[in-house]
Amino acid sequence: MKLATRRVLDRSFSGLGFFSIGIMAASLVVMLAPMFVRGLDAFVFKATVEHRRLMLERLGRGNRDATSGEVTRAASARQPVYDMITRFKTEINDYSADQRRIYRGAVRDLESLVRELLGPFPGEAQPVLIRQQFGQTRWDRAQAKIREILYVESYDYSDPTKMGVRIETPRVEAFRGTSLEALFPYIEAHAEEMLRPRTTVYWRFLFDGSMDAHFFGGIWPEVLGTFYLTFGAMIFAVPMGIIAAIYLVEYARDTWLIQLLRTCISSLAGVPSIVFGLFGLAFFINTLHVSESKSVLAGSITLAVLVLPTVIRASEEAIRAVPLTYREAALSLGAGKWHTIVSVILPAALPGILTSIVISMGRAAGETAPIIFTAAVSVGKPLKLWETASQPTPALPWNIYNLATEHEAVDEIRHIQFGMVLTLVVLVLLLNVTAIVLRARVSKKLRG
Repeated sequence: MKLATRRVLDRSFSGLGFFSIGIMAASLVVMLAPMFVRGLDAFVFKATVEHRRLMLERLGRGNRDATSGEVTRAASARQPVYDMITRFKTEINDYSADQRRIYRGAVRDLESLVRELLGPFPGEAQPVLIRQQFGQTRWDRAQAKIREILYVESYDYSDPTKMGVRIETPRVEAFRGTSLEALFPYIEAHAEEMLRPRTTVYWRFLFDGSMDAHFFGGIWPEVLGTFYLTFGAMIFAVPMGIIAAIYLVEYARDTWLIQLLRTCISSLAGVPSIVFGLFGLAFFINTLHVSESKSVLAGSITLAVLVLPTVIRASEEAIRAVPLTYREAALSLGAGKWHTIVSVILPAALPGILTSIVISMGRAAGETAPIIFTAAVSVGKPLKLWETASQPTPALPWNIYNLATEHEAVDEIRHIQFGMVLTLVVLVLLLNVTAIVLRARVSKKLRG
C-alpha cells in the first residue's frame, strides 16, 4: 500500500472516530439536558405562601413572624373570593328549581377547584389528608389550577377520522349575568396577591422524607435505600467475583468443565434482569428464607448475582493483563504462588478491578426489575442499618417507575419524578467519575 493511500485512510478513520464521538456526545446532551433542566425544578422553583406555611407548620422551618404576615396578607386577598361564592350560594335560593340544580352543581365544582388552589375555606373543618390542608405550594401548579378554574376542558369527537379536538370554554359563561361573574377576572388579576410566589432553593429535597405519598417533601428514604442496595450488592459480589477471577486465571486448567463455566458466566451477563428478580424471590426468599418477605438483604444478594458476571469477567481480564514477568520475578525471589497473587498480581490489576467494581455499582444502582420482587416498596421511612436484614426499602429506580405509572396524581408530582431521575443520573455519573479518578491515581502510584 502506498504511503499516500495509507495517510488518507488513517485520516479518514480518525475523522470517522471523531464524528462518532461527536454523535454520542450530542445524543447524551439531547437525552440528559431535559432531565437536568426538569430535575432542577425539584430544587429551585417558585414557591407560594402555602409552601412556606407547610414548611413552618409541618417541619418547623422558616421565619414564623414573616410567614404569618404573608399568610395574613394572602388571606386578605382571598377573602373576596370566599365572599363572592358565599353570596352566590345564598342568591340561588331565589332561583327556580331547575336553575338551582344547575347552579349548585356548577358552584360545587368551582368550590372544589378553589379549595385545591387556595386550601380549605375559612371556618371549614381541617381535612385529614395533608394535600387537602394546603393550597398549591408551587407557582407552576397554581397557574395550571387557575386555568382549570377559568376554563372548562372538553373534547370534540365529531370527526371519527381524527383524534378528539380539545375545546376550552370559559367557565364564566356558566355564571354569566350572576354575581359570581366577577369572580373569574378577580382570580386572574389577583393570583399573585393570593399566593405570593417567590423563588425558593429547596436543597433539603435530598434529605427530607416524603409526605402524603410524595405530594410534598423529599426523597431521602429512596436515596438511602439505593445506597443500601448498591453497597450491599458490592459486599457480596466483589469478594466472590475477585476470588472466582483469581481461580479462573491462576489455578484453573483449560478443561471442558472450565470452558463450560466461562460460557455460563458469559451467558449470565446477558440474562434479562427481571429473571434475576424472579430468581431472587424464588430462591433467596421462598427457599433459603434470608428474610420473611422483601428486604434490603434479599435485594442486595439478588443484585450481587446480577452484577457478579461483570465483576468476574472484568477482573479476569485485568489479572490476565498483568505481564508474565511480574510473576516470574516474584517466583524467582522465592515467593509462593498465593503470596505472588496477593502482593504482586492483584495490586498491578487493581485499576481494572476498581473499574469493574464501580461500573457494577452503577448498574446495581439503576436496576429496577431485580428489586421489584425482593426489596422495593413504594413508600417507606428511612431504615436503620440493622433493619436492612428484614425490612424492605424505597429505592430511586423503583420509585421513579412507580410514580410515573401508578401514582394517583401523576401530573401533580412531575417535579418529584424528574428530581429522582436527576439524583439517580448524578449518582451514577459520580460513580463513574470516581472510577476514572481512582484508576488514574492507582496507576500513577504503581508507576512510581
